[in-house]
Amino acid sequence: MADKKYPDRVIPRHSKQTRFTHGVVAIACIWLAISGLFVFVPALANAFPGVSQAMRVSHRIVGAIFILVPVISAITAPQGFKAFCKKYFKKWTPEDFEFMKKFVPYMLGPKKVHMPDQDEVKSGQAVADGFMILCGLLMAVSGVVLWLGTSVWHAGAGAIMVMRLLHDLGFILLIVFGLAHIYLGAGVFQPYRGMARVMWKDGKIPESDALYHWGFWARKEIEEGNVEEEK
Repeated sequence: MADKKYPDRVIPRHSKQTRFTHGVVAIACIWLAISGLFVFVPALANAFPGVSQAMRVSHRIVGAIFILVPVISAITAPQGFKAFCKKYFKKWTPEDFEFMKKFVPYMLGPKKVHMPDQDEVKSGQAVADGFMILCGLLMAVSGVVLWLGTSVWHAGAGAIMVMRLLHDLGFILLIVFGLAHIYLGAGVFQPYRGMARVMWKDGKIPESDALYHWGFWARKEIEEGNVEEEK
C-alpha cells in the first residue's frame, strides 16, 4: 500500500462529456448488436415474434441515439471535436511505426518487449478506433437508408440488398474491433489493468501508468502542471 504521506498522483485524461458520449455509444452498440439479431436473422425473429417486434422498435430508437449523441456532442464542444480529429489524423512518427511493428509481440510477451513512447493517442489505438468509427458511420448511414427506404419511401430491392450487406459488414467488423477494444480498455490485459477508470469512472489515470503507456503525452502534462494528487 502506498504511503499516505506521499499519495499517488493522477493525470486527468477524459472530460465528463467525453466519458458520457463514450458510455452512451458503447451501451448503444451492445444493445444494437443484440436487437439487430432479431432484425436481420429471420429464424430468430420467427421463433420469438413478440420479442422480435419489441426489438425492432428498440433497434430504431437506440440507433437514433447512437447517431445523435456523438453529433450533438461534437456540435456543443467544437474545440473538443477539433482536438479529437487532430489527435487521430496526424502524421505518424518513427515511434508510431515502431509501436505497430512491436504490438503483436508485445501482446504475447509484454515483459519481454519494450514499447516506444507514444503521444496521447497511440498509433495502434488510432488504427483500431479509426476502424470502429468507420464501421459506426457505415452502420449509421446504411441503417438510416434501410429505415427510411422501407417506411418513408420505397427503395429498390437492389439498393436495400446493398445496404443490408454494408450494414452486416459494418456490424461484423465493429464486433471484432469492439471486442479488442473492450479487452484492452477494460483492463483484462495485464499492462492495461485499471484502464476502465479512464472512461468509466473519473477520467483520470495514475501518473506511472500514463508515463508507461503514453510517455510523450504524460511528460508534457506533467511539465504543464496538469497533475493532481490522488484523493
